[in-house]
Amino acid sequence: MESPIPKFARTGHAGHVNRCLSGLPASQVELDPLRVTIGFYCIGALDLLGVLQTKTSETDRSSWREWIWEQQTGGSDGTGFRPGPFATPDSPVPEPYTEHDGPHLVMTYTALLTLAILRDDFSKLDRPGLVKFIRACQRENGSFSIVPGYGDTDLRTLYCAFCICDMLGDWSGVDVDRALDFVRTCRTYEGGYGQAPFCEASGGPTYIALASLHLAPSPDGVSPLTAEQRHRSVHWLIHNQDTSGGFRGRTGKSADACYSFWCGAALKVGEHSLR
Repeated sequence: MESPIPKFARTGHAGHVNRCLSGLPASQVELDPLRVTIGFYCIGALDLLGVLQTKTSETDRSSWREWIWEQQTGGSDGTGFRPGPFATPDSPVPEPYTEHDGPHLVMTYTALLTLAILRDDFSKLDRPGLVKFIRACQRENGSFSIVPGYGDTDLRTLYCAFCICDMLGDWSGVDVDRALDFVRTCRTYEGGYGQAPFCEASGGPTYIALASLHLAPSPDGVSPLTAEQRHRSVHWLIHNQDTSGGFRGRTGKSADACYSFWCGAALKVGEHSLR
């Protein structure tokens, strides 16, 4: 007889997350340049566990909001959020920023989500500057770089840009048609999506691509996918489910917990928006 699945240690997990908010353990010090994103994961985890209000104090939550706003920085390429204060010890908000302490697209995405979880009113947000920053990050092929002009550019950064525009309710900083063309170039014959053109289809990029298609404004209300394309995507996702019940990220691989989320979430997006 198989052993029962152990009960999820909610209290222990919440305690671990709170400790990471106070300071990363020595084993995780290499993540220090990603402070804004680590904060999002920790605070988001507490919120998902339903203990953000009970396991943290209002003083803590106010302090976290204040710290995130200190990472908002503006300059010639617009305004966004930087990864953390480590690059500029003399000034929490340099003006104008340099190439080493400017806003970062992914960090801006996670900063806004964290502020939303903390129920901030966003009165300090430089909306016009943020739209300008997103516009500066879009490349000629429709994709987005993590910072204006250089850095990683693939479906992940495009998804972050789309999420920010959706949260703002303002798509004026994006050439949506060019961005959707880039998404199409990442589609593979299997119906999934690779992280960039000519890459192997994988569960994470497929979720990101389908979610981006869902978020993109459509004046005529028509899905960017044809019925046949949608069917092929759903077919590929479903057939990535393993006999164990989990989902594999790529064709022929083993099931993986994270891909069970990516593939399952992609199917959920398809159920609601890609008919």
